[in-house]
Amino acid sequence: MTIAQLIPDVSEPFGLFRAWFDDAVAKESDLPEAMSLATATPDGKPSLRLVLLKDVNADGFVFYTNAESRKGQEIAANPAAALCFHWKTLGRQVRAEGALTQVTSAEADAYWVTRPRQSQIAGWASEQSRSLPSRDLLQARVEEYEARFAGQPVPRPAQWTGFRLAPQTVEFWHDVRNRLHDRLVFHRQGAGWRTERLYP
Repeated sequence: MTIAQLIPDVSEPFGLFRAWFDDAVAKESDLPEAMSLATATPDGKPSLRLVLLKDVNADGFVFYTNAESRKGQEIAANPAAALCFHWKTLGRQVRAEGALTQVTSAEADAYWVTRPRQSQIAGWASEQSRSLPSRDLLQARVEEYEARFAGQPVPRPAQWTGFRLAPQTVEFWHDVRNRLHDRLVFHRQGAGWRTERLYP
């Protein structure tokens, strides 16, 4: 590994993220958009799960979910969150921390219509994170909503929406042999960013 192959010194994180993400899309075998999302209750009890990145721009990282799910309830009570991408093939990781805010109804509607119809039906059928007495009940709910929306577009349920993490910090980690990994962190500072490198 030469210095030229390490993380470049740049002034903002999103251009670098898009470059790394494009590399991951080209080289990772499955779900390069998967990211771990950590949320917590107001008293600090954490929970973690994988979600899928659906948009990224200078405002932050966007994913979609049922707002009545466990994560949705935790976000409503405590919007502080963290996310992590890990691309093993590339030996790269990106972490971000910040606050989550709900996307607009127009944004949620625009993404909803891109989902496969069966995924839209599932969005209605699943009372996400709630107790499910049997798989038969879930299948019955699927059939109920298939019949309800037969021959027409499936509308977006009110509780199905997206959230955007606006990062206060973004860390890029690159694997270097002998555990001399390269780490570059961006800290939001007003309208811009301050950077620093960290020991491995």
